[in-house]
Amino acid sequence: MIKKMAAIIVGSLLLGVGINVFFVPHHLLDGGMIGLGLIAKYVWHVQAGLTMIVLSVPLYVAAWFYYRPFFYNSLHGLLFSSWMIDVLSVLRGVIVLDPLPSAVIGGMLVGAGIGLMLREETSTGGTDLLAQFIARLTNWNVGVVIFIIDACIISAGSIVIDSVPFVHSLVVVTVVGAVTTMLTREKTMGV
Repeated sequence: MIKKMAAIIVGSLLLGVGINVFFVPHHLLDGGMIGLGLIAKYVWHVQAGLTMIVLSVPLYVAAWFYYRPFFYNSLHGLLFSSWMIDVLSVLRGVIVLDPLPSAVIGGMLVGAGIGLMLREETSTGGTDLLAQFIARLTNWNVGVVIFIIDACIISAGSIVIDSVPFVHSLVVVTVVGAVTTMLTREKTMGV
């Protein structure tokens, strides 16, 4: 229980810093609910974290009916990480880097945050929750499943962002997927 709480707190902090310090200043996208929250932020100027919660409701309803442990294990992660993303928005502009280093560093932070949470069988919910379902059914690595979902969301996001942030957002998704995969490989392999 303490390890899970620590993973949620540290993972959420890493997500909040990665998103606010490195993604938002350059209008970079991630995949999953984070990416959908960022798309909503860039288009409608709403809070990304709150949007993530709202968009995750249908997945949590499905989890309630089909696999309640995922519902209970991920609800705290979704609520706390979404809150941290919105609370840490005050950090925007604290560090100013070019888009490519921002994509790599932010991707490493977000991937580490998601990976830490997934290692303790919790998550930020949303598509991470969907990826956990798929990984459990297929025995695929959850990081690989997240990468596939993220690539689909980035492709959809290309409609609302210009080509330079899109290319850098592909870097984000690749780095997030790679770091998440590295942190969850042992867990998925049953070590």
